[in-house]
Amino acid sequence: MKICDKYPWLVDYLLSKAGAESDFKAEWQWTRFMIKGKMFAAFCADESECPLITVKCEPDFNFELRNTFPDIIPGYYMNKVHWNSIKVNGDVPDNIIKEMCDRGYNLILKSLPKKVREEVLTMERNS
Repeated sequence: MKICDKYPWLVDYLLSKAGAESDFKAEWQWTRFMIKGKMFAAFCADESECPLITVKCEPDFNFELRNTFPDIIPGYYMNKVHWNSIKVNGDVPDNIIKEMCDRGYNLILKSLPKKVREEVLTMERNS
């Protein structure tokens, strides 16, 4: 699956995380990345059809990123406190995108019930 020309490694990176899965939400035209049905990242487009990567992160970190990188904006169609969107045709370094994805994944993993979280982490150890 190739969604993003500028960050060709990103889909594999997201799906390499223990328990990560993706689907395509046709009514939204979004490819979503989730753990046990809880989304931590998505590829989507805004009204101008500019591709976006939307990622869940901590509020303070989100605010810091928006003030540092002009191509990181409040989450498109998401809670603006907990989600940021990255303009794919912009200029955000790979390491920042990886850190955002890692944080989003970890936030969702920590929010899962203990038994489910342990099941996901067992997947990681067995792969």
